[in-house]
Amino acid sequence: MLDTKILVIDDDPGVTDFLKHHFESEGYKVRTAPNGVEGLTFFKIYEPDIVILDLVMPKKDGWQVCREIREISAKPIIILSAKSDTFDKVLALELGADDFVTKPFEIKELSARVKAVLRRTLSNVKAPKDEVVRFDNMEISLQKYELRLMGKSIDLPPKELELLYFLASNYNRVFTRDQLLDKVWGFDYLGDSRTVDVHVKRLREKLDGVSPKWTIKTVWGVGYKFDVTQ
Repeated sequence: MLDTKILVIDDDPGVTDFLKHHFESEGYKVRTAPNGVEGLTFFKIYEPDIVILDLVMPKKDGWQVCREIREISAKPIIILSAKSDTFDKVLALELGADDFVTKPFEIKELSARVKAVLRRTLSNVKAPKDEVVRFDNMEISLQKYELRLMGKSIDLPPKELELLYFLASNYNRVFTRDQLLDKVWGFDYLGDSRTVDVHVKRLREKLDGVSPKWTIKTVWGVGYKFDVTQ
């Protein structure tokens, strides 16, 4: 992880100082920001490899920061927050966060999650896939991280695109949620299977009405498949 840059955005100086000290001791380069506005400014200037982001902050909250980062970058985001409701976790994933860690946290767990997310990200960078998957009214390029529906480019968070690409590349094959976590998020992902359900729900909303020839189908008691009927 030499020269890997982490940006910590949190209004609690006790948290930012602690994380800066810990991750720098592990060989990372760390920059901190005390609020969402400065966090976005530092993100554009510092160009970090990963962001650790609080949700409740002054000036601009973590929800908005996550949304604005996703508009310009696919760099991984780990939410670190005292908010622990399922709604908050689901919303964070829908906005494009890669993981969610609840405060109070164990630093060993957070460190493991950072390393896991970075391994997946760096793996994708080193070995990009240039194959384009095409079905009726849909085209997916993983190398360009681009989805086109009926000829128009559609904004899609990275994990949603990767999930759609994987399912479409293996059409008519059923995968369990755990298999999808393994294949798309990585075997060392520490989240739970609800992550898959959230991403499938969001994909279905965006793909609704595009074509009658394919769909993401729920196979009850098993998982999901990209079902091609014609």
